[in-house]
Amino acid sequence: MKNHFDHEHDLAPEANDDGINRRGFLECMAWAGTGVLWMMSGGILKSYGMSQMIDKTTGGLKQGLVLPKSDFSFVQISDSHIGFNKAANPDVIGTLQAAIDKINNMPSSPSFVLHTGDLSHLAQADEFDTLEQSLKSVKTDQVFYVPGEHDVTDNGKLYLERYGKNTLGDGWYSFDKNGVHFIGLVNVTNHVDGGLGYIGPEQLKWLENDLKPLSSSTPIVVFAHIPLWAIYPQWGWGTQDSEIALSYLKRFGSVSVLNGHIHQTIQKVEGNITFHTACSTAFPQPAPGSAPAPGPMKVPAEKLRSMLGLTSVNYLEHNHTLAITDIPLIQSAATAK
Repeated sequence: MKNHFDHEHDLAPEANDDGINRRGFLECMAWAGTGVLWMMSGGILKSYGMSQMIDKTTGGLKQGLVLPKSDFSFVQISDSHIGFNKAANPDVIGTLQAAIDKINNMPSSPSFVLHTGDLSHLAQADEFDTLEQSLKSVKTDQVFYVPGEHDVTDNGKLYLERYGKNTLGDGWYSFDKNGVHFIGLVNVTNHVDGGLGYIGPEQLKWLENDLKPLSSSTPIVVFAHIPLWAIYPQWGWGTQDSEIALSYLKRFGSVSVLNGHIHQTIQKVEGNITFHTACSTAFPQPAPGSAPAPGPMKVPAEKLRSMLGLTSVNYLEHNHTLAITDIPLIQSAATAK
């Protein structure tokens, strides 16, 4: 094991110049949404891609989409990469603001927002400042964070100074909301060779003890930056010691694991555990194994919708049934006009 940072987002080749401009990119990203709204009611956890919503200026919610009443809701955003300014997206602040606008245009404000890492691009103070200033406009009670590998290039010093209050170790913690137990894990401060995430024995022991007092009927939401399942280990898209962490979660009837890092929506269901990765607010990355390396992917505006897509998930806690619908955004392109 070694503590290192791989600038994967700076090294990957970009596509040829395709004529995409800042306005076109922002319009498509704003429509696509790049966030996930999670709602829980009576033991039912349901997710909506933010792409299922459009701005008030173009009519509010899409016609036909009705959000159910819920005990509470929260929004997941990820990989804002404030400070990134290359061709894949020269205005990451603008696309983050597009996601914030969608949150603020929801019929009711979410209880909180989860940011699943890579807040910044190079862990600079001004990048964290810009992110905080942007997120102040979100209509929500609180924002919870976990770091991405881009946030800890200084070994996590600045991140912990700003976001480490009431956390342990490198920034892990848990909290309870409306009967749901949330666990923020840190798997980026001790990468193993190949860039895989690593939780480490100290944090794993804490996790085991954190879960011990809970009833097996308690809904659990785990959030971390690097996925806790092996999506594509060749690119570091997985966590080496995740199996240990997941073994502690097997006794619970409802477990959702939310991650970022790969800048696209991929979902897996394994027993009682649903894994869900979120799109970035900054730029897309290639599908696993479809390019020589991961990294910012510059795409034509008209292709962006089909690459981002959305996933609708219904999880019924009590009888363990799951309905998953994957919808490429290109199918609804007419609504973006």
